[in-house]
Amino acid sequence: MELDSTDWALLATLQADASASNQALAERVGVSPPTALRRVRRLREAGLIAGQLAVLDEDRIAALQGHGLTVLAEVSLDQQGAAHLAAFERRAVRDDAVQQCYRVSPGPDFVLVARVRDMPGYQALAERLFTQDANVRNVRAFFSVKRAKFAPQVPLSGV
Repeated sequence: MELDSTDWALLATLQADASASNQALAERVGVSPPTALRRVRRLREAGLIAGQLAVLDEDRIAALQGHGLTVLAEVSLDQQGAAHLAAFERRAVRDDAVQQCYRVSPGPDFVLVARVRDMPGYQALAERLFTQDANVRNVRAFFSVKRAKFAPQVPLSGV
C-alpha cells in the first residue's frame, strides 16, 4: 500500500487526537470531509489504524478507586522453544491485568507491563502467570513510583 502526504498527515493527526470529528480532521489536514472519511476508512481497512481508545490518567483513576500499582516484570522461561514462548505469551495477553507484553532479546524472554489494584492484586497476578507455570524460571518485578512520560505514538517518517 502506497501512502501519500495526506495519508501520513491523517495518521499523525488521528494519533494525536482520535476524538476529532471528521470535519475537524479534514480541516486540520486540508482536505474535504468526504476525502478524509474515505482515506481514514481505507487506512483502517488496511490495518494501519488498529483501533481508537481513550487514554485514562492512571493516577487520577487510582485516586478515585483508592489504589493502583503499575508493575514492570521481566520473565525468563526455563525452555525457550517456540511452543513454550507462544504458550506463555498466550497466557499473558489473556490476563486482564497485563497491559503490554513484549517478547525481548537479549536478557529475559518477556517484559510485561501490568496494572493491579494493590500488592495482593500483584500476588494474585504472580500466582496466575508465574508460579503456576512450571516453565517460568525467573521473574524480576519492578513497581512504578512515578510515570514521568507516557507517549504511545508511533514515530511517522512520512510526515
